[in-house]
Amino acid sequence: MKRTCWNLGIAAVAILIAMAAGRERSFGSPAAQAQTAADTAVKIDNFTFSPGAVTVTVGSTVRWTNHDDIPHNVVSDDKSFKSKVLDTDENFSYTFTKPGTYSYYCSIHPKMTGKIVVQ
Repeated sequence: MKRTCWNLGIAAVAILIAMAAGRERSFGSPAAQAQTAADTAVKIDNFTFSPGAVTVTVGSTVRWTNHDDIPHNVVSDDKSFKSKVLDTDENFSYTFTKPGTYSYYCSIHPKMTGKIVVQ
C-alpha cells in the first residue's frame, strides 16, 4: 500500500511539472514576450521593402531579410546605418536607440525606399 501511494505521489508531481512546463511554452516567459514585441521584420522582395513604413519604440530592433533573387542593401539617408550587400535569405539588423524618423533606401536600386519611425 505504501508503495502504491508513493508511485501515485511521484506521478502527480510529474504531471504538475509537465503542466507548468507546457504553460511556460504556450504563453512564453515575460522576457521572451518583451523581446518579441521589440523585434520588427521587414522583407525585401520584388524590389520593395515590406512594410514600407514601420513604427517602433526606442530600443527596438528591425531586421531586414532579402527574399529577392537579386542582391540588395539597406542604407539610411542620414548614414546612421548601412548594411552590406545582402544576397538571397541574408539579413541585417539594427537597433534604434533614439527617437526620430529614419528614411532608408537600397543604394543598388535607389527607387526602393522605406521609413522607420521611432517613438
